[in-house]
Amino acid sequence: MKKFWKTNLKPFLSSLKVKLIGEAWKDQIRPITGFNLPFWIQYTFSEDKSSYKPKKRPWSLERLKRFIFPNLEKPIFIFGSPRSGTTFLGLCIAELLEVSYHFEPVLTKAAVRYIYTNQWDKKQTQAFYKRVYSWLLRIHFDGDLRFAEKTPRNSFILPFLYETFPDARFIHIIRDGRDASISLAERPWYRNDMKGSGAKEPGGYPFGPKARFWVEADRIEEFETTNDVHRCMWLWRRYLEGALEGSSKLPTDQYHELRYEDIVTNTQEECERLLDFLEIKNYQSRSKFCEVVIKKAKVDSIGRWKVKLSEEQLKQLEEEAGSWLKKLGYSG
Repeated sequence: MKKFWKTNLKPFLSSLKVKLIGEAWKDQIRPITGFNLPFWIQYTFSEDKSSYKPKKRPWSLERLKRFIFPNLEKPIFIFGSPRSGTTFLGLCIAELLEVSYHFEPVLTKAAVRYIYTNQWDKKQTQAFYKRVYSWLLRIHFDGDLRFAEKTPRNSFILPFLYETFPDARFIHIIRDGRDASISLAERPWYRNDMKGSGAKEPGGYPFGPKARFWVEADRIEEFETTNDVHRCMWLWRRYLEGALEGSSKLPTDQYHELRYEDIVTNTQEECERLLDFLEIKNYQSRSKFCEVVIKKAKVDSIGRWKVKLSEEQLKQLEEEAGSWLKKLGYSG
């Protein structure tokens, strides 16, 4: 029956849905409304369960108590431009014994655009975020652990997150935009050839070149018609600008910035700095974290742009974000 569903029934229903709703539906942004909120909730929890790595640990009264009153003290937010090492870093932080790590919670990821454009009431949205994070802890009976999540899109709402969670810790990972752009262009999310595919990323945007909320209003047409690598470099610049502007409003002792290249090539020192920032004192946690970083680090992911980009592409990327590459020391 499962095989029949995948090979026959599911493709048929998908094609029928497109015919009934129309081709224009494919490139529409999926909104969050009171009507479809149950869908978003179910989607968020199912995605979280599929990506969550559970910890084998004993039951305790504290763990049961925290199911009712989940711990949202000193939450950890990992962010940066897509394909800059956020997933890599998040998976390493997931190994910390003290942490309950969640990969890009769907509901809050989708909500970022409403916060950025001031479409939602701030107080209601703050309560919404706390409710979503509390339930993510509850479904794993992890309310006694420290909440952590990674969502690159959070780069645009750091002041909001700080107001909502005043004791939060913010980790910004930065990577050479040329390498990040190549890596992102290899994925389907922003590629021209995915336009009209009907596929949507969890945050609600259709795959392809459709302009996101952070694209400058006077450059939307250019964004949607340019080549894939340029579009991805554009994204790198905008996420970087959002993150640096937002982080300037955070207390310095609650914001940690690191380079992808440094943690890959100078692992031990960078690990120690990050663990100190997070106030992780447990030797087992610290040791496990460093061990996983060393295992997952890929030195050959650095400098791919030197062989992957043509002179014409490099010129275009320099025009789009060359000033930021220089400021960050990536101009060589």
